[in-house]
Amino acid sequence: MKTLHINTERTWRGGEQQTLNLLSGLCERNIPAHLVCQPESPMEKNAKKAGITVFPVAMRGEADPVAAFKIRKILGGRDYDILHAHTSHGHTLGFLAAMGKKARVLVTRRVDFSIFRNSFLHLNGIKYRYMADYYIAISHKIKRVMVADGVPGRRIFVVHSGVDIKRFAGAKKQPLMDEFKIQAGQPVVVNVAHLAPHKGQEYLVKAIPRVLEEIPSARFFIVGGGELMSDLRSLAATLGIKDQLVFTGFRQDVGDFYALADLFVMSSVQEGLGTAVLDALAMEKPVVATCAGGISEIIKDGETGRLVEPADPAALADGIIDMLSDSERARQMAARGRRLVETHFSIQAMVEKNIEVYRRILKDDKD
Repeated sequence: MKTLHINTERTWRGGEQQTLNLLSGLCERNIPAHLVCQPESPMEKNAKKAGITVFPVAMRGEADPVAAFKIRKILGGRDYDILHAHTSHGHTLGFLAAMGKKARVLVTRRVDFSIFRNSFLHLNGIKYRYMADYYIAISHKIKRVMVADGVPGRRIFVVHSGVDIKRFAGAKKQPLMDEFKIQAGQPVVVNVAHLAPHKGQEYLVKAIPRVLEEIPSARFFIVGGGELMSDLRSLAATLGIKDQLVFTGFRQDVGDFYALADLFVMSSVQEGLGTAVLDALAMEKPVVATCAGGISEIIKDGETGRLVEPADPAALADGIIDMLSDSERARQMAARGRRLVETHFSIQAMVEKNIEVYRRILKDDKD
């Protein structure tokens, strides 16, 4: 079994971390796994650091014939069994590169919106029905959306993303308590996500005044950068909460914010799965999250956290107040969440399930 992977992103986000986790896990199991990625990208740098064989290819969009030709040459010269694309543009380039080759095209889909969103003349229907042999959806919700859009369910496997349970084991909250002048016993609520519409931070900001009415000492941190930073800051100022809410921007010490948190909040209106929720549970932190996308496959309301409706500031506020007001119950839910991550959402589980998919694909070809 020999695999070639494509990731076309120039930045580093959750999908790139998952790609690297998979590649590293395959190599640890002596399964050849090589990577095509953008030159000088974080993906190239981190993959090389991890000892992955990397082929830097400039990929200028999904219909770049030069890039497709270069990937085709890589495929033809090394006898790969599976070409695994991890991005939408990689999907198209992989299809073009593999035409007439023995490698089966497998595409991982990480988002829970319709394949027809932003699709010119619904051409994505052709792309998803005919331009890949198989798919991996990172949640059952994503699979349901794809099937509703016309992709045959028999070609879609569900493999949840996995996180490194010990990733933030050395994190310390004291430096942040000093930096932000947080008093001992002061409740801290943290959100970690890119500042984009589908992450729903607007509704978290709108929920804060109601929380402060009940728990006036609470402090809130939204960790991450993104295009909505200015709008969200303006909203916070309008609501009169700019002293209780900190927008940190991009931070290297994300683990310290998880350590600082008394409660983690995921406010998304769309979410493929929610690895930030998994990171929080791996740190045994209580979670309030929306039931968007695949989050409900992690958070069971009242068991591993609190689950509320998306785009509903009042429901989000009530969930936050509930968890901060009953710390022992919140702690018990967080402990159950930690055990869930250990058994079902580890990197090891994710890698093994991907390997099962590869074996199924190769077996189907023989049958």
